[in-house]
Amino acid sequence: MRTLLLGGAGFIGLHLARRLLADGHDVTVVDDFSRGRRDDALTGLDVEVRSADLTDPAAYAAIEHGWDQIYMLAAVVGVRNVEKDPAKVIRVNTLALMHLLDWLSPGDRLFFASTSEAYAGAVTTGLAPVPTPESVPLVIEDVGSPRYTYAISKLLGEAAVLHTARAKGFEAVIGRFHNVYGPRMGADHVIPELSLRAARGENPFTLYGADQSRAFCYVDDAVEAVVSLMDTPKAFGQIVHIGNDTETNIGDLAELVLSVAGVSPERHDVPAPAGSVARRCPDLTLLRELTGYEPRVGLEEGVRKTFTWYQESWRP
Repeated sequence: MRTLLLGGAGFIGLHLARRLLADGHDVTVVDDFSRGRRDDALTGLDVEVRSADLTDPAAYAAIEHGWDQIYMLAAVVGVRNVEKDPAKVIRVNTLALMHLLDWLSPGDRLFFASTSEAYAGAVTTGLAPVPTPESVPLVIEDVGSPRYTYAISKLLGEAAVLHTARAKGFEAVIGRFHNVYGPRMGADHVIPELSLRAARGENPFTLYGADQSRAFCYVDDAVEAVVSLMDTPKAFGQIVHIGNDTETNIGDLAELVLSVAGVSPERHDVPAPAGSVARRCPDLTLLRELTGYEPRVGLEEGVRKTFTWYQESWRP
């Protein structure tokens, strides 16, 4: 299979590339390297790597057609990045996808990476249960809040992908990722951030939102779900949650990270940042029905693997 990974130098993209190579795919990675890394992990893979700004239609004009699978992972993500430049989030995430949709041809097969943030407002306002299925209403609580620009860009993306696929005659599946973590994901996410601070011996140890909960999914499990969905014809035309449905309290997560690090600092709990959803956990019924998926990596194992990688390999 000839496979195109757009945004493939990022966290999930790198792990997905490894898996596709192991499955015998001929992989090409395209990235602008604004967040993706041209590091040893990427250059050590047997993939073609191209640098391009996907917000420019000329980038797509330079890409040949005839791919068996196309994965759209490119986006500005991360709460700090979103709050720092929300206008960029809207511009980059929207333009990169719209130019892709213009470029796609009938018969193409697309995976589009979306997010649980798309429905976070419905949970906060009490319109959605937890665990949350794909069918809940999608709510933006404050269209003027920088934090919601990422969700807005992905909501538009979901609609654009579904309607354009029908109009142009290509196949597409949308995966909503839920708190995926693992090696090489940067430092601006909760498990890597806690791991790095624990490794530095921070004391007292400040913890934000200890009373909140999340369902964390190790990256290998998320990649398995993505690959399975792309190999399942019944998945096309659908939005499917991707994650792990074992919910974990943030306070308990912090204690696990500190235990793995072998430290016992005094913990100082403070409120979660404004706009942070209190609970997030996906209902994986649809994913299981379509693919037979079950998460394989438990939280303790995943945290140990992640902590070890950051202790041994992390470079800012």
